[in-house]
Amino acid sequence: MAPRNRDDNFMDVDSDSDISLLGDVEHRGKGKGKGKTTDKRKKDKGKAKAKEQAYTWEASYTRSWDTVQEDEAGSLQGAVEDLMARGRRRRLLAPAAAIRRTIIRHLVLLLDLSAAMMDRDMRPTRFDLMLQYAREFVVEWFDQNPLGQIGVVGMRAGVGERIGEMSGNPQDVLKCLSDRTRLEPTGEPSLQNAIEMARSSMSHLPTHSSREILIIFGSLTTCDPGNIHDTLDACVKNKIRISVVALAAEMKIARDLCDKTGGQFGVAMNEGHFKDILFELVPPPAQRAVARAGGPGANPAADLMMMGFPTRLPDSSPPSLCACHSDMKNEGFLCPRCMAKVCDVPTDCDICGLMIVSSPHLARSYHHLFPVKPYEAVTSMEGESEPTVACHACARIFSTSASTAAASEGISPWGRYRCPDCHNDFCTECDVFVHDVVHCCPGCGK
Repeated sequence: MAPRNRDDNFMDVDSDSDISLLGDVEHRGKGKGKGKTTDKRKKDKGKAKAKEQAYTWEASYTRSWDTVQEDEAGSLQGAVEDLMARGRRRRLLAPAAAIRRTIIRHLVLLLDLSAAMMDRDMRPTRFDLMLQYAREFVVEWFDQNPLGQIGVVGMRAGVGERIGEMSGNPQDVLKCLSDRTRLEPTGEPSLQNAIEMARSSMSHLPTHSSREILIIFGSLTTCDPGNIHDTLDACVKNKIRISVVALAAEMKIARDLCDKTGGQFGVAMNEGHFKDILFELVPPPAQRAVARAGGPGANPAADLMMMGFPTRLPDSSPPSLCACHSDMKNEGFLCPRCMAKVCDVPTDCDICGLMIVSSPHLARSYHHLFPVKPYEAVTSMEGESEPTVACHACARIFSTSASTAAASEGISPWGRYRCPDCHNDFCTECDVFVHDVVHCCPGCGK
């Protein structure tokens, strides 16, 4: 092949380039001052563009000062009342009648520990945010479900890894979630392997307890060794309820897992929405209706179960071996049937199999079965012959004039909320405190 003719005036570049050394030098020589002016204009234009467009990582933060708006008088009272109205409307949408729920719950938390969890679309990373919200979820879950137990399973490198055994002690679950180096993400997740491991750990549970699986999934792929639909059919047969919180996008298999087992599915749009849909799974789910001989309208029969209330041993008692860990301890609880010593309650006795619970735990679980009725907002004082002067709970004096802020749905301009049973008036703070913390009306005890 003959060599190409080379011209000393041009560079040897690709065919789609038209750069010329001579042209470049000649252009620089003729417009030296003009070039500096052009460069300066481009530089100023770039600075202005940088000021208009924020960095990508800045878009992930919520500007809380933009969401709160002042009224005409410069007060934030209207914005605060609007936030409280959202919570009141959420309670009003909840069913007021008693619903059959399972208060003895067994939940397996499946965490995605794949490489996709290191993405930074949620700050600081999906992995760190998941661990933070998972710890908060465990604390709130045990607070509202003291008779439940939680186990933790991880998904990484194509296998399911057991991180924490099923336990009714929140400190044990939090301890296994606090070791970040042990949970370092790697590889691809496997939904089938993780669900099979969770299903096998709940195969021995009694029928009166609920079996639930909560999956926090951030990947868009799953590496399964077999047909995951066979695993789905097995979960439906074993009455295991699967719920999925997706961090990336909706997957059809994840939607099928939730729809066929009766669970909930949600895709997190941001950090706040991720926490909202995760904490929606804290209250116990309603039991599905079962056809009985009495017909569809018949009241389902109640299944009785045996429980034992243990005797608490003080710290000054002589040390003895516990039946659960074989450790020498002073404090503990004695099983009322076989007198075996266990470390914590609620739990199942390792000797006789009796379920051991404490009476305060059992009482705290009842507020899900018999919720407090939503208080009615007092919108007008007309027709009130002798209105109450102070709140029935905290004795705080009510305002004698209506609020000038714009009235929102479910908000009383007088700051009064009335119980539909005892007809006592409560202030705004007590209304929230009764429904979210106490779960019992101070006026009528319901």
